[in-house]
Amino acid sequence: MAQAPLVLVVDDEPAQRAMLSYNIEAQGYRALTAGDGEEALVLADEQRPDVILLDWMLPRLSGIEVCRQLKARAQTREIPVIMVSARSEEDDRVRGLDTGADDYITKPYSVNELMARIKANLRRTRPTATGAVLEVGDLRLDAEAHKVFRSGLELHLGPTEFRLLSTFMERPGRVWSREQLLDRVWGRDIYVDARTVDVHIGRLRKALMCKGGDNPIRTVRGAGYALG
Repeated sequence: MAQAPLVLVVDDEPAQRAMLSYNIEAQGYRALTAGDGEEALVLADEQRPDVILLDWMLPRLSGIEVCRQLKARAQTREIPVIMVSARSEEDDRVRGLDTGADDYITKPYSVNELMARIKANLRRTRPTATGAVLEVGDLRLDAEAHKVFRSGLELHLGPTEFRLLSTFMERPGRVWSREQLLDRVWGRDIYVDARTVDVHIGRLRKALMCKGGDNPIRTVRGAGYALG
């Protein structure tokens, strides 16, 4: 199975981290925690979470500074950041958003609202994880029904090929390296040879062209694969 979306929770209060992790995992996502700003930056670089829940008041580096650095780095700037703060003044909200935060929620908040915010941000980075229907060119992928259509004709894909196509359709045009596809489709905890990716790409191409149409998956020499 593909890895469930990963949410990085950054908060200096252990009880708060535990509560948030519990609720995030109850939604079927994975949770990773950091207790200060410096640890958050290290984990964001190493683990590349799908969403970051970032408290404003942190030891070592403030949430504002962590957000600024995340958005300044090419490898982390696209990760949605939800800033969490007890500061409810409009100026504070504007400052947080100006620093690059994608969303802002003030304490006290309801867990239901927070989970809704996480899901809304995941729709941008991992839409198939939230049951979205994706359309790219003549391809249509229904994540909830687990069906793929090309020019209105249903195609039959194996589970790995379905996950590969989901990854490509979530970010059309992006070039994915073999290592990135291994992490996203197979997961970091499973050892799979990089050449296995080539085999499944071949199967995916064959399935996508079985009822006509050009090959939509292009090989980028020395870099990887992309859709379109």
